[in-house]
Amino acid sequence: MGSNINYLFGGTKPWDSSLWTASDDRVRGGSSISQLTVSSPTQAVFHGHLDTKTLGGAGFASQRTKGDLALDLSHTAGLQLVLGAGNSTQKFTLNVKDTIPGKRPDGRDESGVSWEVDFEAPSEGGVLVKHWDEFKATYRGREVKNPEPLKVGDIKRVSIMARSFFDKQDGDFKLVVNSIGAVCKDHDDSDDEEDLKKHAAVPAQASPRPAWKALFCGLL
Repeated sequence: MGSNINYLFGGTKPWDSSLWTASDDRVRGGSSISQLTVSSPTQAVFHGHLDTKTLGGAGFASQRTKGDLALDLSHTAGLQLVLGAGNSTQKFTLNVKDTIPGKRPDGRDESGVSWEVDFEAPSEGGVLVKHWDEFKATYRGREVKNPEPLKVGDIKRVSIMARSFFDKQDGDFKLVVNSIGAVCKDHDDSDDEEDLKKHAAVPAQASPRPAWKALFCGLL
């Protein structure tokens, strides 16, 4: 059976800017700013300004999902981005989290481990696929050595980021995103019966999350 896409944002799941919020370096005294503008149900534009002067070479601007997505992506191979035309030349970063950080006394999020992969967006747009083994665990922008494996069965947040890479890029940025989706793992027809038996053996009450959040590729 060929690969399929389960759309998370865009595609068959219309973009909704109310599900996203800014997470910029202003929380650390910086001056960068980001926005996610939904231009149509099938396209969103991540844009803003990346400043590196205020924090002496550091800087980041990002948009992240709100709340706990609780996405079961254990039957997927990674994430696909379908990009529109008109992207800027900066390098961008796609992040996921399997834990949600706590809050500081001032209400800001505490720092936590993110799983991220960097990419460059073709100015004319295109399709990018990032497999789970390409995502690296980082803490405040630096790679974590010997991390616990990413829990792809419980993805809680997704975010898109532009950052300075320690004063290597700055200025206005723009990323046109038509969709973000999960790429289902390939499996042939001989696997279908066994896969169905495995899922049938799991009692419905064993899953704490709503059934619609469990993305069983090719089985729904």
